[in-house]
Amino acid sequence: GTMSAAVEAAIESIPSAGFSLLDHSVEADFTGARKYARLIVQQMLATRLDKHTVLNVNIPAVPTELIKGVRICKQAYAKYEEDFIERSDPTGKKYFWLTGDFVNFDKGRDSDVWALEHNYVSVVPVQFDLTNYELKSKLEKSWKF
Repeated sequence: GTMSAAVEAAIESIPSAGFSLLDHSVEADFTGARKYARLIVQQMLATRLDKHTVLNVNIPAVPTELIKGVRICKQAYAKYEEDFIERSDPTGKKYFWLTGDFVNFDKGRDSDVWALEHNYVSVVPVQFDLTNYELKSKLEKSWKF
């Protein structure tokens, strides 16, 4: 979705950001999201960013006056523990509904989850390179071929 579009832009050498308001309701108030998206885009335009820059921006679902500011963060070490519930549609055909719980293993104050839980807008610079350099180094030293 949102981040996929931002990543595609960066692949095409366009610095980009994906903005998400953490409120999926029909009545979502985008006032704070609009304010902080504008501020962040202004900062992006005023800064000489690498052409492959991608920012993941999340805005807490609270009234604008409760947003404490912006935090530049790391992505929290977290995951969804998925569960599937078997259901039936009106015609009796079975289908499975995906549910689950978000589990945050990262208790640091520098993560996006911490920022959002404390009413800050989180900005996480992301990159394409998914290489685990620590493991790469370890394998280069220990594996023999």
